[in-house]
Amino acid sequence: MRFKDKVAIVTGGGQGIGEHYARALAAEGAAVVVAEINEDNARKVAEAIVAEGGKAIYTATDVSNEDSCAECVERTISECGGIDFLINNAAIFAGMRRKSWMEIELDYYRRFMAVNLESVLLMTRAVYPALKARGGGSIVNQSSTAAYYAGNYYGLAKLGVNGLTIALAKELGPDNIRVNGVAPGPTNTEATRTSVAEDRVKGIIDSLPLRRLGETQDIVNTVLFLCSDEASWVTGQTWSVDGGHIMRP
Repeated sequence: MRFKDKVAIVTGGGQGIGEHYARALAAEGAAVVVAEINEDNARKVAEAIVAEGGKAIYTATDVSNEDSCAECVERTISECGGIDFLINNAAIFAGMRRKSWMEIELDYYRRFMAVNLESVLLMTRAVYPALKARGGGSIVNQSSTAAYYAGNYYGLAKLGVNGLTIALAKELGPDNIRVNGVAPGPTNTEATRTSVAEDRVKGIIDSLPLRRLGETQDIVNTVLFLCSDEASWVTGQTWSVDGGHIMRP
């Protein structure tokens, strides 16, 4: 119960790994706000958390829209009393278009970057006054080992998230707000199963020093640590949780 009496917003918390973040935070005592563009999914996750004895509400939130981000925060403060943690998890990944830089439609690219990169800034700006009012807090941004390849717009967006994580950590540190990131490697999720060809997944596994796909719990464990007081002197870092997919000195 590391997060008893704490309040966490999880964007994209209505499905995928975001749902696991929301459930795990609730299991350790946090009141969780499931912020998700798909309202039905958000409601189901929040209701499941409550049914299991946790505390949760949901909001229909478009993280690429400044007003929608502000409404999410206002609702959180109104119903939960404040904010301690923000997990910037929402992203376009499952079912994303895979086209070259010369072919991708610019409208799609702009929407993609708005959700996968700019939303981190919008949600952080929205929660900042509430975190400051609590005397500090923790923000965790969802990156990916794709950031270190940056071969397509997904990788570019995640590379931008890493840079923004550093910039925000520097700016918000004096207010005792820690900003870190987590960069999962190949992980056994529905998004991976539907978006990456099976033979490519096998090739990736064969190249890993730890020869298996990651499980969502591997990533969840790191996010919980980064939110906790155990990481009270950790900021501006993006943690690769990837079985050795990326190794840097």
